[in-house]
Amino acid sequence: MSVTEENLCHHMKVVVRVRPENIKEKAAGFHKVAHVVDKHILVFDPQHQEISFFRGKKTANRDITKRQNKDLKFVFDAVFDETSTQLEVFEHTTKPILQSFLNGYNCTVLAYGATGAGKTHTMLGSATEPGVMYLTLLDLYKSMDEIKEEKICSTAVSYLEVYNEQIRDLLVNSGPLAVREDAQKGVVVQGLTLHQPKSSEEILRLLDNGNKNRTQHPTDMNATSSRSHAVFQIYLRQQDKTASIDQNVRIAKMSLIDLAGSERASTTSAKGARFIEGTNINRSLLALGNVINALADTKRKNQHIPYRNSKLTRLLKDSLGGNCQTIMIAAISPSSMSYDDTYNTLKYANRAKDIKSSLRSNVLHLDNHITQYVKICNEQKKEILMLKEKLKAYEEQKAFTNENNKTELMTSNPQKKEIARFQEILSCLFHNREEIRQEYLKLEMLLKENELKSVYQQQCHKQIEMMCSADKVEKATCKRDHRLAMLKTRHNYLQKKREEELKQFDENTNWLHRVETEMRLLGQNGDIPKVQTCLYRHTSEIL
Repeated sequence: MSVTEENLCHHMKVVVRVRPENIKEKAAGFHKVAHVVDKHILVFDPQHQEISFFRGKKTANRDITKRQNKDLKFVFDAVFDETSTQLEVFEHTTKPILQSFLNGYNCTVLAYGATGAGKTHTMLGSATEPGVMYLTLLDLYKSMDEIKEEKICSTAVSYLEVYNEQIRDLLVNSGPLAVREDAQKGVVVQGLTLHQPKSSEEILRLLDNGNKNRTQHPTDMNATSSRSHAVFQIYLRQQDKTASIDQNVRIAKMSLIDLAGSERASTTSAKGARFIEGTNINRSLLALGNVINALADTKRKNQHIPYRNSKLTRLLKDSLGGNCQTIMIAAISPSSMSYDDTYNTLKYANRAKDIKSSLRSNVLHLDNHITQYVKICNEQKKEILMLKEKLKAYEEQKAFTNENNKTELMTSNPQKKEIARFQEILSCLFHNREEIRQEYLKLEMLLKENELKSVYQQQCHKQIEMMCSADKVEKATCKRDHRLAMLKTRHNYLQKKREEELKQFDENTNWLHRVETEMRLLGQNGDIPKVQTCLYRHTSEIL
């Protein structure tokens, strides 16, 4: 067994989402400090000049008692203004990396920002506006459904929260869980349950159940404030359906993370348990900030990264600077009421852009033992027999429907001669297509048998080399070499024949398209006139 490692240098992708002003901010009359210039540029605390006229000339008034505006320009991979929708955010964040996830790369999407900035809304959303997590899971299962004929896909999920520096399973009732590091698996949470959903409905139900168990308490800044960091992880395993000597298995992990919001006790008026919660949240986010600063430092050489300063940063070790494609969604408020929080969020988001990851596709090569070859060959023969049975069933259905459909062609239709001509052409084309398909399947079977024979001869060759002395090897392996040469010649011949069949198949397809175009011209409003029902089924049954 071996692992493919195609190292790719990749910068963390950072996007910013500005939420609309809430009722409290509008009522108090706070001005806006976040101005979205375009899809990539945002200005924080922009400069505003008050213009007046003196004797018909413009003059700029400057109140020296007012604080100087920062007028800072930030450039990100994407900037979403107050009118952006959940779907727009998903289309520009998680959707592009879903294909990477299916190709075996680890991926992470995390929402970062102050309390009440819109992180949980972005990640989870509501019943009418589903968030990034829901849209991601739906799109993932849609993609899996598209490749189900070629690959066997299986998923497993876990959902945990970090609350007051303790890890808790959100899908089952459990006590605090411990974190350890494994040389092969990376960061592992001991005792965390894995669930294997069979459909998108089941996985969404697990997500809903976990959200209900998540710790939430109202604060002055947010009536439904999330008081814990939530980490939802999906593990995807893919394997080719077709049996072969070398099996490739892709195993990847996607983490969807909703961080708790940073907050100041003076702003939230937190006391007692809420104050302790806020302190622990800020401590873990401070540790996260230190990790971001250390990873973004381009001058660092073998610098220590303080992952172990909190449970959160230990869990995010793989996602920050490791073998993972990561997207950070920085959520901010546009109001001057959250001036410091917005400024700090933008600073950390700007630093995170410099974090580099070393990506590699997690592909396992499973080399089957020689004893498995017979089993593989039998599975391929079963598949060929199944295809032959489908062709036989089609022939029987065609014979049954031919008599019934003759009546339709004899109806008093001015186009019946043309339709009859197309009927004959299509029958010939589909019959030819069947013959090509059968010949192609036969060549596939012969190629597989040839490959298995070659592997067997190679194994015998190696055994002879191991058992015989050096002076007798050439004589002992002469017969095997001759047999291998014959098998190679036959393999090349079969491959050439198979390519010829594929060319004929493509030519047949082109003819079908031409006939379809002519039939549309014959029909009304571009519709194809009705011919025998069985001909409509040909394309789907023998492709």
